[in-house]
Amino acid sequence: MKGWPHLVCVALVCLLPTVAAMAQNATVAKPAATPPALRIAITFDDLPWASLDPNTPLPAHGSVPPRIAAESARLLQAIKQAKTPAIGFVNSARLLVHGQQQPDRVAMLHAWLDAGLELGNHTATHVDLNAVGVPADEKDILACDAVLRPLLAKRGLKPHWFRHPYLRTGRTLEAKAAMKTFLNDHGYRIAPVTITDSDWIWAAAYAKALDRGDTATQTKLRAQYVPYLLRMVNYFQHRSIKLLGYPLPQVMLLHANALNADTYPDFVAALRQRGYRFVSLEQAMQDPAYQRPDTFTSALGTSWIHRWAMAEGRSWKFYSGEPTSPKWVIDLAGVPANSE
Repeated sequence: MKGWPHLVCVALVCLLPTVAAMAQNATVAKPAATPPALRIAITFDDLPWASLDPNTPLPAHGSVPPRIAAESARLLQAIKQAKTPAIGFVNSARLLVHGQQQPDRVAMLHAWLDAGLELGNHTATHVDLNAVGVPADEKDILACDAVLRPLLAKRGLKPHWFRHPYLRTGRTLEAKAAMKTFLNDHGYRIAPVTITDSDWIWAAAYAKALDRGDTATQTKLRAQYVPYLLRMVNYFQHRSIKLLGYPLPQVMLLHANALNADTYPDFVAALRQRGYRFVSLEQAMQDPAYQRPDTFTSALGTSWIHRWAMAEGRSWKFYSGEPTSPKWVIDLAGVPANSE
C-alpha cells in the first residue's frame, strides 16, 4: 500500500489541468460588447429651394436669383463631397412664376438627380392637411405628382416617398386612414421624421445676415448652428433608446437653404466623429419600429418618437429637455417667440 505522500502527488497531478484552465480564463478579458450601430438618414424639404416661390422677383436672366443658384450648388456639392445619401421633397409650385414652369428651376431638380440623390413629393403648394382637409390635400399631392412623376420617368424612376408639410398628418384617425389609403393607391409611402428641429428659424436669421452683408453674424450663426443640430440629434437618440431600448436609425428633417449649404460639411463630420453612419431613407425604414401604428391626431406636427411615446401613454417627463433655439436667433429671424 502506497503512503499518503504518493496519493497527494497523484491528486495534484490530476488537478493541474483544471487549475491551469481556471488561471487562463481568469487572465483572458471578455471581449467588449459591440456598441449598437448609430445610423441616420438625412432628408431635405421644400425643393427646389425653400425661399423660391411663385412670387420671387425675376432677375434679369432666368427665374432663379444668382445667390440662390449659388447656394443650391453649394449644398449639392457639400452632399456629394460628404458622400451621404439624401432625399429632397419637392413643392412643385416653387417651379412656377406667374403660373409658368421655369426651366432653370426644373434644372435645380435635375441637378439633384444628377448628384445621385432622390426626390419625393411634398405637395404642390406646401398645403396644411389639418387646415384644408383631405380632398384638398389629395388634390395638391396629385398636382405635385403630375410634375414629379414624368420628371423621374425620364430616368427610369418613380416617386415613392411623400412627406406631409408641417408634419401634420390629420386631426382624426379617419383622416389619417383616408390619406394612407390614398397614398398607397398612388404608390407612395409616408416619410416620417424622428429628428425635428427649427433650422428654418436659423435659416431666416442667416438670410437676414446675408442680406445685410453682416459677416460677423453669419460666422456666429454658423458656429452655433451645428452644435444646436447635434444637441437635437442627441436628444432624439436618447429618447429612442428610452422608448425602444436601442438607438433607432434616425430620419432627420432639414430644409434646402443657405445655412445648411454652408454648414453641411461640418455637421456631417461631427456626426461621423460621434460614430454615425449615413443611410438612405429606405434603409432607415427597415427598422421594425417604423411599423408601429401612428395614432397621433394633434393639430400640430411632431417627431414620430414622440408620437409613439404618446401612444404608450408616457408621462410629460419623457418629452422634457428638448433643445431650443437661442432668443437672439429667434429675434433676428423675426418670428414669434413660440414658433418652435
